[in-house]
Amino acid sequence: MQISRREFCQAGATLALATALLGSTALPFAGEALAQAQTTISPLELMKPDALPEMALGDAKASVTIVEYASMTCPHCAHFQETTFPDLKKRYIDTGKVRYIFREFPLDNLAAAASMLARCAADTDSGKYFALTDTLFRQQRTWAVEKPLPPLLAIAKQAGFTEQTFNACLSNQKILDGIESSRQRAIKDFKVQSTPTFFINGAQYAGAMTIDEMAKIIDPLLKS
Repeated sequence: MQISRREFCQAGATLALATALLGSTALPFAGEALAQAQTTISPLELMKPDALPEMALGDAKASVTIVEYASMTCPHCAHFQETTFPDLKKRYIDTGKVRYIFREFPLDNLAAAASMLARCAADTDSGKYFALTDTLFRQQRTWAVEKPLPPLLAIAKQAGFTEQTFNACLSNQKILDGIESSRQRAIKDFKVQSTPTFFINGAQYAGAMTIDEMAKIIDPLLKS
């Protein structure tokens, strides 16, 4: 089942949260990471352009590229963002050793809405995208709730949105279609089945990882 704007928005961006984005086929959270790669995708295939620009951090020429597929309402994704990502950024991304790419993989309408807001905040500035994404993950418990619109709007206002631009963003069909295109491609071509899922130089790992677990994968690639 694909993301539908009719199901996603009502009356000028009021979220249709009662209808699950993926219905009975909703994909699971990944939980703990698997120790070994599940499969390997050709890096050239993995990095082909999609409908929306990549949101990336780090040196484009880094010898290691990490692609993360995550849902903004996934608690394991939020846990990774809070506990592992800061060390990953400090040790590997900021030092030019790793290029990190975040790709949206919404598991529900609310996750899609949060991803759309991050895209609108960014425009072409990936720094603003990651700043809002980090805030949304850290405050996930405050807005991923039964009535999410007021707290989500409050967070968006802190990032510079007005109520008008907030509603306009959640009515942006091009962004919604782009996020859905990436999600469908991940499912069909890369066999992503849960969040978070990582591709490290094309090798797939499902589940949130600690920095030590990631280091065991990354360090040998840096030496090769």
